[in-house]
Amino acid sequence: MKKIHIYGVMLSGLLFACCTQQQEARKPVSHSSGTFIKESIERNKKLINNEETLIANIIKKDTANDYIASPKGYWYYYNVKSDTATQTPKKGDIAVFDYEVADLSGNVIYTAEELTTQNYVVDKQHIMMGLRDGIKLMKKGEKVTFLFPSHMAYGYHGDNEKIGTNQPVICTVTLNDFRPAPVKP
Repeated sequence: MKKIHIYGVMLSGLLFACCTQQQEARKPVSHSSGTFIKESIERNKKLINNEETLIANIIKKDTANDYIASPKGYWYYYNVKSDTATQTPKKGDIAVFDYEVADLSGNVIYTAEELTTQNYVVDKQHIMMGLRDGIKLMKKGEKVTFLFPSHMAYGYHGDNEKIGTNQPVICTVTLNDFRPAPVKP
């Protein structure tokens, strides 16, 4: 019985000691000086500038086509332009298109046959950022060639297959058709 009483007193003393100590919260250790972010911004500015210079040289040499600069940071020209169609795909429409992907030297990376015909729900499915925007500029039956800097294409990651890191690309897209998405009951 004495042992239980001694253990009880010891336990009470321990609890009292633990509860009366003021514990101060640990402060996070932060060593950010901002240099990493500044360096990353500078690296990206140089990358974009270099890619835009390469694209500008292509445009300058190609006197056969009239290039249009998009506000999103890519360039394009019409291979086939529709003078009769008036509507373009909008969010939720199903766009049916074929495309091929080439590097800036014109070497085909993916043929239209390899990529097969695509059924894309506009702005609701994940595709290359440049295509997401470019398809919404097109009318049924049009064929457009887009020059995408890497940040509008596959970015710093590439596609894990044939398209490398930070690789600008040329995409030639034919919009075969588009229709409204089926209404869900």
